[in-house]
Amino acid sequence: MTVYFIGAGPGAPDLITLRGQRLIERCPVCLYAGSLVPTEIVASAPSDATVLDTAPVTLDEIIAHMVAAEAKGDDVARVHSGDPSIYGAIGEQMRQLVAHDIAYEIVPGVPAFAAAAAALGRELTLPDIAQTVILTRTSVRASDMPPGEELATLAQSHATLAIHLSINNLVPVVRELTPYYGADCPVVIAYRVSWPDQQIVQGTLADIRDKVKPLGITRTALILVGPALATDLDTAEAFANSQLYDPGHHHVLRPRKAE
Repeated sequence: MTVYFIGAGPGAPDLITLRGQRLIERCPVCLYAGSLVPTEIVASAPSDATVLDTAPVTLDEIIAHMVAAEAKGDDVARVHSGDPSIYGAIGEQMRQLVAHDIAYEIVPGVPAFAAAAAALGRELTLPDIAQTVILTRTSVRASDMPPGEELATLAQSHATLAIHLSINNLVPVVRELTPYYGADCPVVIAYRVSWPDQQIVQGTLADIRDKVKPLGITRTALILVGPALATDLDTAEAFANSQLYDPGHHHVLRPRKAE
C-alpha cells in the first residue's frame, strides 16, 4: 500500500501529468484539496472509490483516512494543487506516515508560476536581465517567514519574484519592493491561472494595487515581479540572445567544426 502525493497542476484538468492521472484512475481512495483542485480532475477515480474533499477536515482526520486505507491494503491518491513540493503542506503528512510506517511517493505537478509565465507568453529568466526566480510568500495568517527571508532581503537580488499566498498583503509587498525594483517595475497578478475564470492583471509597482482592488481578488492569486516581465519581444535590443544556440558557442553536442 502506498500514499501518492499527486500534483494536480494549476487547475486545468489537462495540465495534470499522465502519471498523476493514471494513479487517480486506479486508487481505491482519493483525498483531494477541493478548494484548489477542480472536481474534474478526480472525476476519473474508480466508480467505487472513496473520494473525499479534505478542505474542511484536519490533519489528524486526513491521516486517519490514510491509516484506514492501509489496513485494507488500498492505495491512496492524495491530490494537491500545483506541485506538492511548493506550499503543499505535505511535510507534516509525510512525517505522520513515517510514524505509521506507511509508504508514500510524490508525483510532481505543474507549478502555478510556470502556468502564469505560460499564460503571459513570457520567459522568466532572460540573459542580462534575470537569471534567477525566487519562489516565496509573505506572512498573513500562515506560518511566519524565517529570519533572512523577508521581501526586502530577497529584493536585493533583483531576481524575478513569484510571491505566493500574498494577494491580501499587496500593499506591504509594493511598499517593500519599490525601493529595490523601482516604481515602474512590472508586476503581474495571476488569478486562478488555467481555470475558466482566469484573470491576468498587468501593471507596475506604482499602479498594480489600483488595478487589482476593484476586481475583489482576495485569494488564489500569484504575484510576479521583476524586470524580465517588461521585455518587448518585438525589439531585438530588449535582451541579449542566450549562448545556447549561438553559432560561436560549442559544446559536446555541437563541437567546433574543423577549419
